[in-house]
Amino acid sequence: MHSPEGTHPLSDTFPMQVAGLFWLALSLIGAFVLFWPGIALLLSVWQTPEYSHGPLIPVLSGLLFLRQLKTEPIERGPVNRWPGLVLMAVSVFFGILGQMVETPMVTATALILWFGAILLICFGWDQGKRFWPPILHLGFMLPLPSSTYYTVSITLQLISAELGVWLLRLADVPVFLDGYIIDLGVIKMHVAEACSGLRYLFPILSFSYIFAILYRGSFTMKAIMLLSAAPIAVVMNSARIAIAGLIVQYQGPEHLEGFSHFFEGWVIFILSVLMLFGLARVLLVFQRRNTTLVDALDLDFSGLVPQARRILLIEPSRALAVFALVTVGAAVLWQVFPTVRTIEPARAELGSFPTQIGSWSGGDRQSLDPAVAEALQAQDYALMTYTSGPDATVEVFTAWFRDQTTSGAHSPEVCLPNAGWEFASFDRRDIGAEMGLNKPFPINRAMIQKGEDRLLVYYYYLQNGRQVAWDFGSKLWLLWDSVLYGRKDGGLVRLVTPIARGESEAAADLRLQDMARELDSRLPRFFPGRD
Repeated sequence: MHSPEGTHPLSDTFPMQVAGLFWLALSLIGAFVLFWPGIALLLSVWQTPEYSHGPLIPVLSGLLFLRQLKTEPIERGPVNRWPGLVLMAVSVFFGILGQMVETPMVTATALILWFGAILLICFGWDQGKRFWPPILHLGFMLPLPSSTYYTVSITLQLISAELGVWLLRLADVPVFLDGYIIDLGVIKMHVAEACSGLRYLFPILSFSYIFAILYRGSFTMKAIMLLSAAPIAVVMNSARIAIAGLIVQYQGPEHLEGFSHFFEGWVIFILSVLMLFGLARVLLVFQRRNTTLVDALDLDFSGLVPQARRILLIEPSRALAVFALVTVGAAVLWQVFPTVRTIEPARAELGSFPTQIGSWSGGDRQSLDPAVAEALQAQDYALMTYTSGPDATVEVFTAWFRDQTTSGAHSPEVCLPNAGWEFASFDRRDIGAEMGLNKPFPINRAMIQKGEDRLLVYYYYLQNGRQVAWDFGSKLWLLWDSVLYGRKDGGLVRLVTPIARGESEAAADLRLQDMARELDSRLPRFFPGRD
């Protein structure tokens, strides 16, 4: 965004302005097509309570950019645009990679890199690299990976429940905490996933980042502003739980629902933002700075409209033209050219899945709910419940997908919460040694609960003879196998056992490990690997 050398920017000819805007517009159109799966993911997750702040993030990033642009000169000398071209190539590569492995999160992340690249193209390296704050802020519009989301959610649920109970006990309210269940005598309050505080944490993190960027202070003070988001979210959520307990104790359970609706969402968020302002004020006192809070936060956002008009000064450089043509070319090629060949291996249908597996006996085959089956889009599946003795029960679900680039294994991390179950714990582990095997046996292990009912879940993916626990790792192997071997098929195995009242998790682990060991030698004929 500068004028040709030796001329004033406002004297740029009309054709030059049109040419610059043309290449910019062409780049944006190409990016919209190329990164559409990532954009569609964002539009979808922004409709959930946890990420409802998402549409504000690009707006706030734009304001940060225009505010910072006021400090950047219009006229400059020669600029280095090569870093922008390199970053553009990286963003396009990962944009296509995300589509090939059917992981729109990768495509959405690549879109942020693409925005960084276009700034480096327009401004050059020396000036463009200073715009990292608004680009980095765009990361707050991305959803967390599902496994990270539930790990964080579980942690925040436990902390919020324990802190909320502690506050109630300070108020002399008799209360008992059992996991996520807060027992107040007249009612049991379940600290569900929705009460973890994540719906407050994400937007507060975004605002604390902006506060840290705008705060005129040392790096340490900026770090305190940024890191304060998590404690503020937990404190506010714990206070909400404690107030709900006080209402139940002194007003009755019938008043709880009205409070819950009032004190969720934007009310908590506004109070949290006020706490951020309070923290900034405290830091000023701590530093003994004789300045106002407005000056300390550098909240001067005047003059943004003239900065926005500088878009008319975009120089139609060769680098910008290459940027636009490569973006559009990649979008067109991905839409027009067919994907790699597909080879479907010979395999046994899951309709012949054995009813006797070691000491485990299976009953009648079960069918999924039609809506669930339609969402799953598996070409073959088996759902059976096996028993071994009067108290040992394991549900086995296996699904096979012919082409995982158009449909693929849906992680139970998503579908189980949708069925009303909450994650009490989640981790990935290798249980090969525990099972007495001389090979790795990676699984995802989850403890889920609905009220006081608990289930232990193992699940993993099968990709061309490999057992993979990490869903994104499975997608990477899918890319490898589809390009080299034409194999796009794969599967999902899920084992579930109920945990009886008073039963230990270790006993449930032994049941699932025994079933997993028995299945290990039987699954290859249904999910064949590469010969």
